[in-house]
Amino acid sequence: MGRAHVSTDRSVAGRYRLVEITHRETHRIRWYADDVRTGRPCLVTRTWLPQDAGDAVRRVPSRVLRTAETMSRLCPGRTATVVDTVVEAGFLWTVTTWIDGTPLDEVLAERGTFDPVRAARIALDLLDVLDAAHAEGLTHGELSPGQVFVRPSGPVVVTGYGLAGTTPAPRLTAPSYAAPEQARDERIGPAADLWALGAILHTMVEGRPPFRDRGRPEATLKGVDRLPPRSPVRAGPLTQVVQGLLRKDARERLTGQVVREVLTRVLREDSGAAPAAVPGPRLRGGFTSTVRSAGRGWSGRTMVLGTALAVVTVTLAVLATTRGLPGTGTVTGSAADAPQASASAPAGSGPPDGGRSEPGDRRTAPPSAAATPTPAPSPSGRADLPPGYRAFHAPEGFAVALPVGWERLDTSRVSGLAYRVTFGADGDPRTLAVTYSERVGTDAVAVWRDDVEPGLERSGGYERIGGIRATTYQGREAADMEWYAAADGTRVRTFGRGFLLGGGRGFSLRWTTPADGWEEPASREALRTFLRTFRPGSV
Repeated sequence: MGRAHVSTDRSVAGRYRLVEITHRETHRIRWYADDVRTGRPCLVTRTWLPQDAGDAVRRVPSRVLRTAETMSRLCPGRTATVVDTVVEAGFLWTVTTWIDGTPLDEVLAERGTFDPVRAARIALDLLDVLDAAHAEGLTHGELSPGQVFVRPSGPVVVTGYGLAGTTPAPRLTAPSYAAPEQARDERIGPAADLWALGAILHTMVEGRPPFRDRGRPEATLKGVDRLPPRSPVRAGPLTQVVQGLLRKDARERLTGQVVREVLTRVLREDSGAAPAAVPGPRLRGGFTSTVRSAGRGWSGRTMVLGTALAVVTVTLAVLATTRGLPGTGTVTGSAADAPQASASAPAGSGPPDGGRSEPGDRRTAPPSAAATPTPAPSPSGRADLPPGYRAFHAPEGFAVALPVGWERLDTSRVSGLAYRVTFGADGDPRTLAVTYSERVGTDAVAVWRDDVEPGLERSGGYERIGGIRATTYQGREAADMEWYAAADGTRVRTFGRGFLLGGGRGFSLRWTTPADGWEEPASREALRTFLRTFRPGSV
């Protein structure tokens, strides 16, 4: 369980290139992948299949596809869109469209336990999907926190429909969330999903499932069948509903309607509970603008990079400045060689994706700042771009689509630990800065807040716009910050996104324009294009 960034060049079905592992769970591994045929990002999940499955294996892919199509019709946007399934090398490979969210078990690993109100909100979202499926006679049967994606805004997204009952195995994945009747290899129905809902609720409020994973699935299933579940001690108003869902006898479990009434009451009685979206996970660690030692974070000490505007753009500074050669890097000649996103954010006054302010933020977003969706990234570099853009492949290893005529303006490095490249064009006041560091820490939000912002506050005219927003980017932990500053007598506006690669490594992208030109369509399109085409290299 948990995120493990392991790069790979393997492909599935000759079409889906596995980029890196993003999630592990018992008998299930998920990759961030490229569809090399369409150039779009996707999620590829490998599920273990028992060796004694026999002829049933041939029927698994078609059943998963049919069930996923039914669920997409019943719950638009609430379940994963499955685009392909294949059995290969003894595993089931399921390909879904990109999900802009984080598996619930990873959110819990970052945040620890949830308060009962937040747990009730997620459980109610999940119950909506289960009720719709049960009304059509569909049982999930493989439900676990790894199958529930929490998004920065909006309800959760559920994956994994269609697996249950496809093989002789009672449970293919996450055996610690199996219902007792499932552990006994008996016929299951909606009550098994309600048990799993209770186990997920228990995990959210207690920090661990009601039954521990014993290493071997058969041993875990035996424990689920024969041992009593752990008693909840932190569930508060959810205690009785958790206990009522975790009844060994399926006939004694609470019904979905009773569970819904309890969850709704918990939300209604909490005066501070938000009525709709579940906040995204807050992350741990740090990006850097002004740092206390060379190479820490994404930079060394703050320094001038040729122009005052560049200083504002790239406050993740490094120790020494070296003038880069114009045109260093490769510009691909055809727009068809550049990446494409599966969706792009509409123009608006807010940042390119939504988010919530973190506790301790000192400013709030202005009323006119309307957040817009995060465009799904596409790192493959094989689809159309807006007119006037070309793919740029930097010798440092990263790639991004740039406006025609843009070139490398400045390059700064710190002893192999960090670098920053600033792009722009003569006569164009806008700049894009790409910073890489091997000492960014593990918390994207904290880096902006603790390392970047103090240095910005010492510069002229600094004013943060809204809160620092935890988000995800290309399947990685990320955070966004936006601010005003003064540069050479001009008021400028910067959007910054930092994201973590693991192992202390991270990138940040900073887009700076004159404040009065922020809403210009060309500037909005440029930011969307940078975010959807940026691809970190092998660093």
